[in-house]
Amino acid sequence: MSDAPNWRTSSYTGTENCVEVADNDPSVVRVRDSKRREGPTLDIAPASWQAFTDCIKS
Repeated sequence: MSDAPNWRTSSYTGTENCVEVADNDPSVVRVRDSKRREGPTLDIAPASWQAFTDCIKS
């Protein structure tokens, strides 16, 4: 990945108990725990992430 992950949280987040997502790399979507930013990340294929977000929006 050439650019550093651009981490963001959901606009619906009211506390720091959330996950952060970096989707600025077209080859991978990265997910991490907002309370353990130095911890591991979960790398997800963009198509799988899209299917997941489509499902939770409906």
